[in-house]
Amino acid sequence: FWLKDEQFAMLGQCRSKLRQHVRGFSSFWGHGTKSLQVVDLHAAGEPARVVLGGLPKVPGDTGYDHRAYMMQHLDHYRQILIQEPRGYPCQNVNFVLPSSNPSAEYSIVIGEQGRVYPLMSGHNMICTATALVELGWIQAQVGETRFVLETPGGLVQVTADVSHGKVRRVTLRNVPSFVHTLHAEVDVPTVGSVPVALAYGGMHYCVVEAAAVGLRLDPAMGKEICRLGEMIKVACREQHPVNHPEMDYPGCDILVFREPVEAGSPNSSKNVVVMSNGELDWERPETWTGMIDRSPCGTGTSAVMAVLAERGELEVGQVFRHEGILGTVFEGKIVDTAVVGGRRAIIPEISGTAWMTQKCEVLVDSTDPFSTGYTVGDIW
Repeated sequence: FWLKDEQFAMLGQCRSKLRQHVRGFSSFWGHGTKSLQVVDLHAAGEPARVVLGGLPKVPGDTGYDHRAYMMQHLDHYRQILIQEPRGYPCQNVNFVLPSSNPSAEYSIVIGEQGRVYPLMSGHNMICTATALVELGWIQAQVGETRFVLETPGGLVQVTADVSHGKVRRVTLRNVPSFVHTLHAEVDVPTVGSVPVALAYGGMHYCVVEAAAVGLRLDPAMGKEICRLGEMIKVACREQHPVNHPEMDYPGCDILVFREPVEAGSPNSSKNVVVMSNGELDWERPETWTGMIDRSPCGTGTSAVMAVLAERGELEVGQVFRHEGILGTVFEGKIVDTAVVGGRRAIIPEISGTAWMTQKCEVLVDSTDPFSTGYTVGDIW
């Protein structure tokens, strides 16, 4: 059965009730039909699923621990929710769990295609925060509602602007973001040498000027953007491996192409982020593909702002307008600086809006031959 909004609110008001709820079924592989209670949203065009019921207990003291456990023991839940026939290539999933951190309301584990579990994701947190407030899991205040969510990458401060029960805008104070290098050369098979920067904004980004590889960031060029983006990203990971200085999170694991919106204006630019939905094999050109983030990408915006700050092109307090492939916009701002592993870092804020698209009960029958989903090479 599907829980009504008031029942969601009751669950969200008490941590003990939430813990009972998420322990609803302790063993997925059994007889009969299992269910997951899910809310679907999109932020600036990029979808996200928020799982509010049906998970077993996920042990761990931190969000990073929760991520590790789900990767090792519960990855079938990610597969169920974002692979066909219940999902599709650009779908993402967010698992809402109890947090042991007294500052946080909930712990959120993010799952993406290709068994990627980011430390942080901006559009996913905008969607999750919107669902939690609009369904009553976070009690809305008049005007601004402020709370903290725990992610595998750290605590994220959330400010939700609420009007008549609708979240009009979410602002995230993201994890510290920093540059690995401003200048690197990547030798890409069949393409040649490509200049890149490497930066972290919740994921490790390979930052590429679109003009350097002859691209225009236009939806009509989506297939070529995916092909070149995935090739450059994988080659970059092989030739310039990076890791987070304070936790084990290797990369790069994602790529952002950039182009100017207005010539000479660093405070406004266009971007397209390329994500993996399979494993690239250099001997098989048909695998040289990926998928495009439909939104302007929150962690990508954070990584780009870190690059601009390191170049001296963006200062604390300046608003940065980042446009995505669909023309939608996230606004970023550097609100502070920090030091991470001995290197300079920024504290970015990202603002955007999400819309709820459906509430659903995702069912998995024990006799279903595709209980954990599948992929087919035509669109994957």
